[in-house]
Amino acid sequence: MKPLDPRLLRYARAARGVLGIGGLLGLVRTAAVMAWCWLLANAIATLVLPVLGGLGGASGRVAEGALPREALPLLIGGAAVALVVRSFATWGMEAVAARGAVRAKGQLRAAALDAIDRRSPEWLGGQADAGPTIALGRGLDALDGYFSAYLPQLILTACATPFLVLAVLLADPLSGVTVLIVFPVIPLFMILIGLATRAVQERQWQQLEHLSRSFLDVVEGLSTLKIFRREQRQFERIARETGEYRTRTMQVLRVTFLSGFVLDLAGTFSIALVAVTVGTRLVNGEFPLALGLFVLLLLPEVFIPIRQVGAAFHASTEGLAAAHAVFDIIEGSASPESDPRAASRAPSNAPERAAPFADDLDASAIESTIATVTESRIQFDGVTIMRGHRVVAGLVTFSVEPGELVTLTGPSGAGKSTLVSALLGFVAPATGVIARPGTVAWSGQRPGLLQGTIAENVALGAQTADPGLVARALKTVGLEDLDPERALGVQGAGLSGGQAQRVAIARCLYRAWWTGASALVLDEPSSALDAASEKLVCDALRSEAREGRAVLVVSHRPALIQAADRVVRLGVPA
Repeated sequence: MKPLDPRLLRYARAARGVLGIGGLLGLVRTAAVMAWCWLLANAIATLVLPVLGGLGGASGRVAEGALPREALPLLIGGAAVALVVRSFATWGMEAVAARGAVRAKGQLRAAALDAIDRRSPEWLGGQADAGPTIALGRGLDALDGYFSAYLPQLILTACATPFLVLAVLLADPLSGVTVLIVFPVIPLFMILIGLATRAVQERQWQQLEHLSRSFLDVVEGLSTLKIFRREQRQFERIARETGEYRTRTMQVLRVTFLSGFVLDLAGTFSIALVAVTVGTRLVNGEFPLALGLFVLLLLPEVFIPIRQVGAAFHASTEGLAAAHAVFDIIEGSASPESDPRAASRAPSNAPERAAPFADDLDASAIESTIATVTESRIQFDGVTIMRGHRVVAGLVTFSVEPGELVTLTGPSGAGKSTLVSALLGFVAPATGVIARPGTVAWSGQRPGLLQGTIAENVALGAQTADPGLVARALKTVGLEDLDPERALGVQGAGLSGGQAQRVAIARCLYRAWWTGASALVLDEPSSALDAASEKLVCDALRSEAREGRAVLVVSHRPALIQAADRVVRLGVPA
């Protein structure tokens, strides 16, 4: 893990402000620390020297540079002011870091959500449900420790340490050289400990994602588990994985405590080594008391930032691990199998008319490979879709004319839904040309309902719902008895599977009427419907075709196949 990942500055502009303002406050704090050490050292020397009787004679250089007793109030007052400035500068750094953490997390979440929005829905479908949720939720929240504890100390290390070492070097070259020799020991220990921490932290993060996925799977299938009386086994599984996560967490804490002890020990030995040399010279009368106290007071301040950086680093490793996952989402890092757009690369021997393709195509770039025409026609001309070097759909050529209902059917895995994704611009075709109208109303295999009213779900995408169109759409699919203002839960909770599917079809119809779409595309629209409801859907689609729209339906169901004007079969030898 890098102490400061450059991608954080790129995607979270608030982090730049934390570094900039924090650096200025760090310089103010450093000046206050040096002033406080010098004023306090001289005040102590002014008080102690008369008591020790070290104002001349056998004292050697002990009294050298001592200030008169009349300067004592000024020294004490100046030290108090320096202490107040130091405290306010420290508080200011922490406040800037805390506020910056809130803004940076918001910017990272926004960038990640924008990246997900630009990418293909199939990419998100290929990810574990809990992965992006954990990374964008708890994971980014763990960055609070990074910003509030680690980053201020990192700023102090970068800003304060060079000036403090220089001050010690100018005050006492011997102590300064000793510091320069022993100081690198602490970063060396930090690097070694950081390597060990990264390994255990990555295992803990992976275990947390695995536990989250397991828990989500159990919650989604709880009713089925209860029916078959298998809930106890899943309870034991969750308990076992929770225990494994607890073990991983204890390993991280063990490394954290041990590393803190090692860093403190290294810092203590380094300070003691310098303190012994200064004390020996003071006893021999070879060093001024005020200067010796200044070096001894300043010496811990030299080592404190680097020691606290090491300690705070472990408190922020979970947030850093999550930030890396967020960066992967933003930058589109995914395997070919999980990102169809990055995998739909045309082979080197592809025909010349292959659609242009790039690894990092976003939705707008992919849409540019689709020919958008002004008429209502849908056409696939020599289309092949690949993932890696494997053909998942093709070679396909067919069209859907205005006023025509075409059913696309074939065995599972023949590429029907993939062709629909290519038509909508979610997947780049490796070869061929796809033509479509400028506006297409679409309904996918999953209803995709949101928390809100039925009317809001039907009119999804519109600024305001048209009550007349909503009622018409619901009536067309046989849901006229549903209250449009009825509130649904998360993912449309409160409706049966068949009702949810018909609400999704009503949404497709509403969008077609509201936007004047020239084509409708529906993927398995009646998979959860009974015969009566399915007939209503068939009648509705036939009616839309008679209105002059091109209607393409993906289905295995006999009713929709019989209702079609033409049937296109994939995976069937010619």
